[in-house]
Amino acid sequence: MMSHLEIQGIIPIVPTPFNKEEEIAWDDLRALIDFAAFAGACAACLPAYASEFYKLSDEERYQIVSEAVGHSAGRIPIIGQVNHASALRAIDMARKMQQCGASALCIAVPRLFPLTEHDLLRYFARVLDAISTVVIIQDFNPGGVCLSTQWIDRLHRQYPHFRYVKLEEPLMSGKVRSIREATNGGVGVITGWGGMYTIELIPAGICGVMPGLALTDVLALVFRHAVTGERHEAFRLFQRVLPQIVFSLQNIELFHHAEKLLLQARGILRETNVRDAGLELNESDKAHIEFLNTGILALLEEVGLPANPMAAARTAEKARQ
Repeated sequence: MMSHLEIQGIIPIVPTPFNKEEEIAWDDLRALIDFAAFAGACAACLPAYASEFYKLSDEERYQIVSEAVGHSAGRIPIIGQVNHASALRAIDMARKMQQCGASALCIAVPRLFPLTEHDLLRYFARVLDAISTVVIIQDFNPGGVCLSTQWIDRLHRQYPHFRYVKLEEPLMSGKVRSIREATNGGVGVITGWGGMYTIELIPAGICGVMPGLALTDVLALVFRHAVTGERHEAFRLFQRVLPQIVFSLQNIELFHHAEKLLLQARGILRETNVRDAGLELNESDKAHIEFLNTGILALLEEVGLPANPMAAARTAEKARQ
């Protein structure tokens, strides 16, 4: 277990691949983990919203993390996602994922119904008491205010293994700075929401970005340019992928289709099935996704990144033999 996990860079959410019968396609899952490792991710996370976690059984959620840990074999840290409104169920899943070797756990704030910060403090105290691995708390709350800096600081003081918070709210550069200052750098801030706010938040001090998997290598390049002061080059690349991010995030079910179609276009994913209930793509939306994907493939070629880095590595190995 990598309890010392340090996040600095891109942490993609790995989608759940399904076959035509909507069962998990395990060979494809392994290929997605390979891609995350080849694409320059600093870790990979699953099963989260972008993994269709809410369509998976508890057993499937655990199996996915266990398989990812085993297949990664230490090449890349695997972060297990725990999303349960029940503290009891969250504790059970968190313990299982910790035992199977997850390097960290990302635990979502239960937001099905409004809860006070006092209630949320009690919930997370119970979960954090039960585990010892590094914890990321994800707060996705499109209908209201996210966790306060004071709450984050208080929980970190009580539980130092709460090391990161993933926020997905707009206009949060000031909040990133306040969290870093209040916790003396003890809690790193990760931005989600497909990486849409990457450019403005890197100067504010975020330590990582959690986007979809398909753009990992491009966004890793953007992140490297931005943190080394090459902000104009980072922006030049970022504006080429932003239309794909903005279009797909209109609806999370649309995102699943867009993400899987891009992974298929890159030769990484064989099938693009989404588990029902899901959004059925109309021809106009599918055509636009294909148009956007053509632009991404052109960008990859322009910057010298292979569409399928695993295939490129195999070709290079054959050439050396």
